[in-house]
Amino acid sequence: MDKQQVTDTRNRPLRDLRISVIDRCNFRCTYCMPKEIFGDDYPFMTEKELLSFDDIETLARSFTMLGVEKLRITGGEPLLRKDLPTLIEKLSSLPGIKDTALTTNGVFLVKQAEALKQAGLDRVNISLDAVTEHIFQKMNGRNMKPRAVLNGIEAAQEAGLGVKVNMVVQRGANDEDILPMARYFKEQGVTLRFIEYMDVGTSNGWNFTDVVPKKEIYEKLTGLAPLHPVEDAYFGEVANRYRYDGTDTEVGFISSVSDTFCSSCTRARISADGRLYTCLFAEDGHDLRPFLGEEPDTAGLEDRLSSIWQLRSDRYSEERTEETVRNRRKIEMSYIGG
Repeated sequence: MDKQQVTDTRNRPLRDLRISVIDRCNFRCTYCMPKEIFGDDYPFMTEKELLSFDDIETLARSFTMLGVEKLRITGGEPLLRKDLPTLIEKLSSLPGIKDTALTTNGVFLVKQAEALKQAGLDRVNISLDAVTEHIFQKMNGRNMKPRAVLNGIEAAQEAGLGVKVNMVVQRGANDEDILPMARYFKEQGVTLRFIEYMDVGTSNGWNFTDVVPKKEIYEKLTGLAPLHPVEDAYFGEVANRYRYDGTDTEVGFISSVSDTFCSSCTRARISADGRLYTCLFAEDGHDLRPFLGEEPDTAGLEDRLSSIWQLRSDRYSEERTEETVRNRRKIEMSYIGG
């Protein structure tokens, strides 16, 4: 079947696919999987409920036929999925895929970074919400020290993977670590991206007052060094990028609350059990399992994917109000990745 470029009702192309491979995580971050809700008895997916690697490959291949060029593996914590390099090798070799990435908390990269690179992984986005020990321990809900993540970052660099670090900033929780994080990664020459705290899912008790907006973070960083804007690398890039004066080191801002980017969103998301979501803040997904299995219906799958995307009209962040935050049920971030 010839490739086609599908667009939605707002003329947004389908370029990026984020695939969750597991809903479990070794952290209990307060803004994603608070331990009060995701406790020891939480009913996570069984192994049988998870998509097989062959199913994921079938889905990814069909998405490439509709214009997808970039793949991101997510979770939960994707490195908890057994034999993940095997999947990376399948996906990175698909025709048309220009970039294969992984979002992780980094703890398991010490053991897996080299194998992931050899399998074809291009880069990792590593979540780290503080370098100050007591702040990070409180944020991750497992008393994990930042050194465990920093070791993972170093392992990824040594393996030759591209590295970006993501910090979700929450007022009163870790906002005092904005400058310590910025200083540390500026000195390391690693891109740090500040993410505004979002109302993903319904379990994190999100409130507008907990958001530290991009403008406030930007002003703090200018005290560290002058910042120079960097042009977008491609249509749909979510981060506003800047370069520290006199360096090649970049810092980014992902501001879906104060400076929305719905108009250029090119991302689709697949949950670990095979449901397609066309927005991070979606209420419902589309079950794709009927098209998968030992004899997948690839033609039917591509038609279904094309139909879903062409009808897409999501722009939640542009429409966000106190009422939508309070009354709209949204899928949890740990279910479909960030």
